[in-house]
This record gives sequence, structure tokens and C-alpha cells, in this order.
Amino acid sequence: MSSTEIIISPYFIIILFFIVAFIYSSVGLGGGSSYTALMAIMGFGTLAIPMISLSLNLLVTSIGSYNFIRHKHLRIKLILPFLISSIPMAYLGGALQLEKEVFYWVLLVSLCFVAARIYLWQNTHFTLEFTHKGKLAVSLLAGCILGFVAGVAGIGGGIYLVPLIIILGLGSQKEAAACGVVFIWINSLFGLISRLQYNSIDLSDYIPMLVAVFLGGILGSWMGATRFSAKVMEKILGIIILLAIVALSKKLLF
Repeated sequence: MSSTEIIISPYFIIILFFIVAFIYSSVGLGGGSSYTALMAIMGFGTLAIPMISLSLNLLVTSIGSYNFIRHKHLRIKLILPFLISSIPMAYLGGALQLEKEVFYWVLLVSLCFVAARIYLWQNTHFTLEFTHKGKLAVSLLAGCILGFVAGVAGIGGGIYLVPLIIILGLGSQKEAAACGVVFIWINSLFGLISRLQYNSIDLSDYIPMLVAVFLGGILGSWMGATRFSAKVMEKILGIIILLAIVALSKKLLF
């Protein structure tokens, strides 16, 4: 069997998506960046990619959202400014139909930012001094940008939101993680609602992928909470992102 046949094998895709969901959920994230990149590399249609990725994000973050809310880590006042600006932008992004090449470039830039966040922006032990109005303005702006990217590319944005909350001194690590996972869930929901209104795709064809991601999310979130080091898992996540960047760059430039 050739390498191309392995890559497009439904069994290989299911296993790969299970692993991605497992790794991402272990650090409290949805996995949208990697789902989107992998589907682009495998040649999925640009209309289908964001819808599938948003659906997968919803499944994985449903588990995390439930756990954080159940343990009362979510602060409504903390997440509200981000949601106020992100929800309409996620809906707007979901309504757009980008050309294939434009979509790939948006995705590539987004992945580069994710890699930079993992390898270059790790120190969240400092805080920036802003007035209350300044923090509100940054929260609203961040919500706009991350919500739009969620709708367009299916990348939830939690990987940026969590450290931003810490740096702004808005909440603790657990409160930031709770906001991140709920933020991804809500924006994935509104991005998907918008896409289902303006586009047509039969998601039943992707049920095996949905099941694999759901199971990976359950196992990963449990292992992340009880066994794994978040820093180690994030480094593994970063390797996946870097490989995706290389593969997508080849697809665009060569």
C-alpha cells in the first residue's frame, strides 16, 4: 500500500483524529487548528473543512465545558466581554465563502500564530497593567478576532485566549482554562449555525470521525486532569502544528 493510500484510508484518518483529540483535550483545547490543517492537507473541500472542524470542536469542548462548569471554575463576568464581540464575528465568518487559495493562506497564518504561541509565548507569569476600560477594550478586540477566525477556519482560539486572560490579570489558571474551553464551544456553535444556514453538507458522512474525536476527547481530558503534564502535551501539540505548517506550505507554494 502506497503512502498516499494510507493517508486517504478512512481507518488512518479516524485513528489520526482520535490522537489529535486526545492530545488537545488533555490541555483543555478543542483541536480545531489541527483538524482543519489535516483536512486541508488530505484534500477535503474548503466548504466542508470548517463545518467538520467546528463540529469536532463542539464535541471535544462539550466535555471540558461540562467539567469546568460542574466544578464552578467558570466566571460569567470574565468571559462575557469576549463572547459579546466574538459571537457575531463567528457568525459573520461562518457566512463567508473564501476562495480555496485564500482559505489555505488564512489557515497557514493562523497555524503560524498557534506555533508561535506554543514555542515563543509561554511565559504567562507576568501581567500587563491596564485600566478597567483598557482590559475591556482588549477583551472585546480579542473576541472579535478570535470569533472571526473560528467562523472562517474552524479554529476556536482558546490557545490564545487562556494566556491572554492570565497576562491581563483577569483570572486564575483554572478560570482562564474554563473561559477558553467555553469560548471555543460557543463560537464553534455559532460558526456552525451560520455555515449550516448558508451552505449545505451532509455531516452524517463524517460520523466515524465525530465518534473518534468524541472518544479521544473523553480519554484525553481525563488523562490530562489526572496523569499528564500540560507542558509536555503542549509540546507534542506543537510538533503536530509544525508538521501541518510544513505540509500546508508545500501545498501552497509548490
